[in-house]
Amino acid sequence: MASPPPLRLAILEADTPLPGVNARYDGYHGVFKHLLVRAVDPAPLESALTLSRHDVVNDLTSYPSFDAIDAILITGSKHSAFENDPWITTLVDFTRRAIAHPRVRIIGICFGHQIVSRALNIPVHRSEAGWEVSVTETTLTPAGQSLFGGRKTLKIQQMHRDQAFGLPPSATLLASTPLCPNHGFLIPLRLITVQGHPEFTSDIMQEILETRHATGLFSDEVYQSGMARRSDDHDGVLMARAFLKFLRETQETEPGAQV
Repeated sequence: MASPPPLRLAILEADTPLPGVNARYDGYHGVFKHLLVRAVDPAPLESALTLSRHDVVNDLTSYPSFDAIDAILITGSKHSAFENDPWITTLVDFTRRAIAHPRVRIIGICFGHQIVSRALNIPVHRSEAGWEVSVTETTLTPAGQSLFGGRKTLKIQQMHRDQAFGLPPSATLLASTPLCPNHGFLIPLRLITVQGHPEFTSDIMQEILETRHATGLFSDEVYQSGMARRSDDHDGVLMARAFLKFLRETQETEPGAQV
């Protein structure tokens, strides 16, 4: 039997990484490519995915045609998904149209999770609970346990204080923490979101922590706690494999089956 053609995944870059990360990876497109290469290893990435990159912050004409893609991935961002800058409202509108499309699927990461939530009319705003940073354990729901091979928890890099407060009626919650009840959700065959950053590595986390501490955004306590956990083992590659499985699922397969 012939292998299926590679899926066409559009990376919607909602930010530019900090200088050191950008030099190493060439934008969030490169950060996600680094994750996805490890997720499909030992097969070449090109056998599973073709990636395109779209700077949705600085070029409102950059969006792909739905006819030319199979899925979109909305990256994280230092910006807040509840703001009404023209590029953010344009991204929310595009995401609504992607959700309504009969074929195109959506992956939302952190800010992207919140953009998908906003597109589905779920409130998004800053949390009084404060920051979640660095490698953090999330508790999986039964649906999350099924998706991730029966595991009860996942460890994932975090960098957020904004949250989505609520769940779309048609969605299933995947995970939570004491500080953030909605850590991602699934609508089978349509979309999957996570509040954390499976794509982040220790070096990426370190640069963000150091920069935000130096500017005073992070207290000594948040900084020191995050630095102590930045290199802990985490499940980013496992999560990426779940994303790939989600993108390949059909009506004939069982949505949410184990990775």
